Amino acid sequence: MDLYTKHKEILNKSIDALHLRTFFAAYPEHPKAYPEDGDANGRNTFKTHLGRKFEELKVDTSQWIGSEESPYTQEKTGISYPSLTVSEYLEKSKGSLKDWNKVHVTERAGILVESLERFKERFFEVAYATMHTTGQGYMMAFQASGPHAADRAMEAIAGGLEEIRRFPERTTWDKPMGKFNVVLEKKWKAIPRGVSLVIGCSTFPVWNSAPGIYASLITGNPVIVKAHPGAILPIAIVVAEIRNVLRESGINPDICQLAPDTHDKPITKELAEHNDVRIIDFTGNSEFGSYLENLEGKEVFTEKTGVNSAIIDSTTDARKTAANLAFSLTLYSGQMCTAPQNFFIPANGISTPDGTVSYDDFKQLLIDEINGLVDNPKAGPFVLGAIQNANTCDRVKEAGKIGTVVLESRDIQNPMFPEARVMSPSLIEVDSTDKSQFNMELFGPIALLIKTSDTEQAVKLAAQLATEQGAISCAVYCTDNDKKAWMEDELTMAGAPVSFNLHGAIYVNQHAGFSDFHVTGGNPAGNASLTDPKFITRRFSWVGVREMA
Repeated sequence: MDLYTKHKEILNKSIDALHLRTFFAAYPEHPKAYPEDGDANGRNTFKTHLGRKFEELKVDTSQWIGSEESPYTQEKTGISYPSLTVSEYLEKSKGSLKDWNKVHVTERAGILVESLERFKERFFEVAYATMHTTGQGYMMAFQASGPHAADRAMEAIAGGLEEIRRFPERTTWDKPMGKFNVVLEKKWKAIPRGVSLVIGCSTFPVWNSAPGIYASLITGNPVIVKAHPGAILPIAIVVAEIRNVLRESGINPDICQLAPDTHDKPITKELAEHNDVRIIDFTGNSEFGSYLENLEGKEVFTEKTGVNSAIIDSTTDARKTAANLAFSLTLYSGQMCTAPQNFFIPANGISTPDGTVSYDDFKQLLIDEINGLVDNPKAGPFVLGAIQNANTCDRVKEAGKIGTVVLESRDIQNPMFPEARVMSPSLIEVDSTDKSQFNMELFGPIALLIKTSDTEQAVKLAAQLATEQGAISCAVYCTDNDKKAWMEDELTMAGAPVSFNLHGAIYVNQHAGFSDFHVTGGNPAGNASLTDPKFITRRFSWVGVREMA
């Protein structure tokens, strides 16, 4: 059985899910959906990588590099990866381009889904690799780098298959001309742009990289994965499985390459600026993202930084609202691009069925919920995870200078990892009349409380921030339907996706594959969206061929 036939059912379900936008998961998110011994085997396999060469990529080289450090132990992992020169990576990619383009899109789809099926067998291993490179807690590491990332990859494969099959491969064109007909045989080819560069990030090395990798591969482009030097292993495992399936299918594995580097000898700019690189996917800071967007002759897809707002106008339950926002802020220590930062609360309080909750009372609810979560020994350290980069710890300590600290960040002890960098969120009050205090992203466990004259001022500030600085999420609590409609219009016109009245086990941080568009491309937080049609179609061109019949 060929690989496309083997995976045709899940591909068709994935394509249907793209259109329906209802809940669909190609890969279940709960660890219990996988073999009972998966966790133990994954943990043990991860440990075998420590202090050794990662040889699964099967690259012939004498150069090996690596500088990853675990945020939990603050020790080097000792893992090294095969390294080539920039020109060698590019020569190998260019050499594989024509052959990969000749592989029919359905065959490419089968190969790529097969690589995800192999990846699925390593979800637990990748979870531990993600923990000890990014600082994510175990459950987030398993879900985000495992099933959720695989779903986003599957979404890109399905989108590519759908777009390339949107038009017929060939047709007979018969035009009546009176006494005779003109008959042409026509065919169309989806021609790839060329070498694709995927630049990984340190916090979500698989979730953020997989869509670009698989979108470029399904559309016929060879890919160079330039992993972040602090988080290589999780995506290296994925690249290894892609290369394995390519090799077993009799296809050049250099269609997908891993290009590691180190902090002191980066190669990202050299790769990005090279004329042979035609596509770039990037997740990271706005300064570097804007530099990439301005490179000539490239199709660039970015997810950059944004300033995410939470607007609390009215709610059915003030404590549940505070609890939801506290968890959203605390999750992975605010190191998520979707985490709320600016909390806009009206000076005259928040309307509830039980009466008005004052600004000060809601502030105290939020403080209580944060403390209750981080001080819970069975939840706090594991929800917080660890701080990926020590510079973030310094940023948290310095943030208090911009306003009045109402909840000071504390060092939290992780019982399993005594050396882990763990900090609780800091809450800081700033003045709504001084936008310079809250018009930038403060990455990490930092939240700003902003007392506004009313909800209208809050919405206008949030929309303005989204328009000027970008926003990837916006949480709104409002029980008045007319006001909600107005808020929705104001915020979505600024390109900010809105989440209304979230309570319980769903948070503004979470974006679901096959349903939510992650980043809108409609404000400065990024120029692309996971995964809309443009994320796919900008990676290839339609070229027609005509011949007299």
